[in-house]
Amino acid sequence: MDSSRAAAEALDAADPLAGFRARFAGTEDDGQERLLYLDGNSLGRMPLETPAALARVVETEWADGLIGSWSTWIEQATRIGDALAAGVLGAGPGEVLISDSTSVNLYKLLVAGADARPGRDVLVCCADDFPTDRYLVAGVAAARGMTVREVPADIDEGLDPAVLAAALDDRVAVVVLSSVAYRSGALTDVPAVTRLVRDAGGLVLWDLSHAAGAVAVDLAGSGADLAVGCTYKYLNGGPGAPAFLYVRRALQEQLRQPIWGWFGQRDQFAMGPEYDPAPGIERFGVGTPPVLAMTAVEVGARLVAEAGIDRLAAKGRALTELTVELADEWLVPHGITLASPRDAVRRGSHVTLAHPAAWQLTQALIDRQVVPDYRTPDRVRLGPAPLYTRFVDVWDAMDRFRVVLTSGEFERYPAELTRVT
Repeated sequence: MDSSRAAAEALDAADPLAGFRARFAGTEDDGQERLLYLDGNSLGRMPLETPAALARVVETEWADGLIGSWSTWIEQATRIGDALAAGVLGAGPGEVLISDSTSVNLYKLLVAGADARPGRDVLVCCADDFPTDRYLVAGVAAARGMTVREVPADIDEGLDPAVLAAALDDRVAVVVLSSVAYRSGALTDVPAVTRLVRDAGGLVLWDLSHAAGAVAVDLAGSGADLAVGCTYKYLNGGPGAPAFLYVRRALQEQLRQPIWGWFGQRDQFAMGPEYDPAPGIERFGVGTPPVLAMTAVEVGARLVAEAGIDRLAAKGRALTELTVELADEWLVPHGITLASPRDAVRRGSHVTLAHPAAWQLTQALIDRQVVPDYRTPDRVRLGPAPLYTRFVDVWDAMDRFRVVLTSGEFERYPAELTRVT
């Protein structure tokens, strides 16, 4: 391996996605020490097109068009959903909807899936999955008198499908899993796991939050039943942006989600006395959608689709490979260990490194203008977003990491956690 900065510069010169970087705020080089943002797996950068798109809606569609603009806004959730389906998720038209938050969408599909498997009283999740997913599974099970089976997973290597298979039987209604482990970035084999669950007679509900926009997803090809995901990470929709949900077309008419709102109602402006779910994916809507927030989502989703998910996934693998190679050479001799799968094809677009003083290292890196994040128990998580992160950004960040680590300067930072890490 050539670990020189010149080698990283050569990779950038050959990068077919290099032009996308200039379409994001905060990526300009001004001669100062650059902020090296490696937290795109938590919150993506703002596209430069977003303020103008929001201004258009505010100043023209809202200020001038007023209520008449609903003739355009009414189809926004399905229009953006179709763009995500075709350009990012490998799904068909009418299978993806922008709606609510990831947590609310997961709740809706989890309850709908459990209802569609009457007589089955077990929900399955991964013991190391993102907390919201586990909490929701526990809450739904408690409300319905069901049992939860938490399947163990290696904190660094992810879920072993054989371990999951041993937890499946004719009592399992729905299995909730993440396609990319939030802590380590470990990939789950979506097609293989989907087949396992289907063969057991259950449904699988995928959380794509750490995959969408950075990892190649083929929901239709994998036979996936249900999926949810956020839009503020690699899709760059902005903090707290509305999430998406996916329901395989063949399942849509079989499922009735539990939150009966007027945006999920057939002929909603008839104002009928009883709830009658709309046909197709729109039955999974609830209340009036947040038009401004969805406008920002549409900008980010179309940028990702324009770049091409296969090219983004390939660059994401290359960026994480460089991260691991530099960590092996520069950081591992000083007490850092890799806390992600070593094989790039088993990783999403982030790398996690373990050290007993991970929180102190995270604070020191931020003061050095390197932005990662911290995850328990002792992990520094580095998330280079392939749409705008350069190879020299990774090189420079790891070089600053080396200085922070070898100098011992991190030791002067407090070990006590703050509310946001």
